Amino acid sequence: MTFNLRTEADVDGINHFNNRKGRVLETISGYAPSLIGFQEATDSMRSWLNDELPKLGYAVQGCGRLSDYRGESTVLAYPRREFELISLENKWLSPAPRVPGSRFPEDQSGCPRIFTAAELKPRQGDRFIFLNTHLDHKGRLARLLGAEQIMQYLSERGLHFVITGDMNAHPDAPEIAAFTSSEPCGRPVIDATASLGGTFHAFGRLTGDSMAKIDYIFTDMACDASKSFVVPDEPVDGIFISDHRPVVSYIEI
Repeated sequence: MTFNLRTEADVDGINHFNNRKGRVLETISGYAPSLIGFQEATDSMRSWLNDELPKLGYAVQGCGRLSDYRGESTVLAYPRREFELISLENKWLSPAPRVPGSRFPEDQSGCPRIFTAAELKPRQGDRFIFLNTHLDHKGRLARLLGAEQIMQYLSERGLHFVITGDMNAHPDAPEIAAFTSSEPCGRPVIDATASLGGTFHAFGRLTGDSMAKIDYIFTDMACDASKSFVVPDEPVDGIFISDHRPVVSYIEI
């Protein structure tokens, strides 16, 4: 599951994150995904995830994107009984990926961008990389460079992988093609979300064809993309799950 939580924002009114927490937990417990990539988790949201998700059996990994490791994050979660954590890396999308808070100097917004990557070992099966990211909302070149950096990182690791993320790009954008045009580990990369419609609905202000498709799941492992789906997000007493619809895919690990 890729799941943009929408950061805490007073302008969201009734859909402030504090009012959506129950729906977020219901979504996770209802679908029980084995891998979850979250975007826009602030420090307090990350603390909340670390408090609540272990009650559902999950481990939560990742740090903030700012130079002091605070701020929004791309944390990921997985069931502790299903996977052993072999290694964990947080890297910045920039020419200096090991420098916290670093950015691309060209057209990137003022927001540092980051990816969180966990090497996981299933109880039965081979090691793989689970990588979660959130590409820049402003810079097209920054998004493309970020996508290329991620694929280079996976090529260097040499393991099969699952990528989740809010890519802030439509399906025909070059940065999306960057994820699927290479074979880092000798297998074609599948866009597991290729047949899906819009994911960003702005708390119901966008409907139908006006919703933007910007949330993706990519993998080079066995995947039947026809089984992927977006989680319905109808308001309950005016409260949505998020301003993005979570996306679920089935991948054979």
